[in-house]
Amino acid sequence: MVNVSMKAMLEAGVHFGHQTRRWNPKMGRYIFGKRNSIHIIDLQKTVKEIKKVYAFVKDAAASGLSFLFVGTKKQAQDIVKAEAARCAEAFVTEKWLGGTLTNFVTLRQSVKRLEELEKWEADGIFNVLSKKEVSRLVKEKARLTRVLTGIRALTRPPDVMFVVDPVEEDLAVAEARRARIPIVAVCDTDCDPDLIDHPIPGNDDAARSIKLFCSIIADAVLEGKAALEAARAPVQEAVAAEGPVEDGAQPQEGWAEAPAEDASGAVEGAAPLDEAADPALGPVTPAPEAQAPEA
Repeated sequence: MVNVSMKAMLEAGVHFGHQTRRWNPKMGRYIFGKRNSIHIIDLQKTVKEIKKVYAFVKDAAASGLSFLFVGTKKQAQDIVKAEAARCAEAFVTEKWLGGTLTNFVTLRQSVKRLEELEKWEADGIFNVLSKKEVSRLVKEKARLTRVLTGIRALTRPPDVMFVVDPVEEDLAVAEARRARIPIVAVCDTDCDPDLIDHPIPGNDDAARSIKLFCSIIADAVLEGKAALEAARAPVQEAVAAEGPVEDGAQPQEGWAEAPAEDASGAVEGAAPLDEAADPALGPVTPAPEAQAPEA
């Protein structure tokens, strides 16, 4: 179950958007107002979207689907890597490799090349090569290690992709849409939410905000995986109790994997946005309905 309070989101700066001149009018439905030329995100709507996304991610994980966490911005890299590792899912925190989702065969070839270089080094082949050749191979290995570390274990494209800042990760979003992979993303006020299957309105620049959203997604994945294991356990125990099947014996009818736990989530502390939460910014003006970006 997701537990995130309005206070926690305010402290993390989730409500701070971009400057008003940088907004995308399609994000207007998620904007509460503006303060000193900064758009303020409506946290009640953020809470609503978090509940929906948490349920979706939990249900997907409970169905055995795989995830890919993407965040290549400097302030997001360590957070994305840590949270993806915590829930044992793939991640991309370095430069996005073109074709990662749309040309998976090429990605696997790069992984095989990395494994080949690692084997050469372990077997001492580097020791019999020229210094120039060794230098070239070491640089190639370092580059492949840097960009493939989080995805080298993938044997097929992920089923769901979670993105921090879809504007920054536009190539990843484009490939996921082409491959028809559902996208969950933290969308700041400069994003186009129509490109995202499951948008979460919020600050995608502040480290504390990024940490909050990544931990919520990782928690949902872990809860879904726990539900999947709980559903499998009775079947596995029953099969083990039956013992090995003799040659020619027919499997007992009626065996089927138990259904995944129904996804649900509740958010504590949902309350109207407190205009006095940050008095230094001044009064809040109503959000614009839809207007052209300022020059």
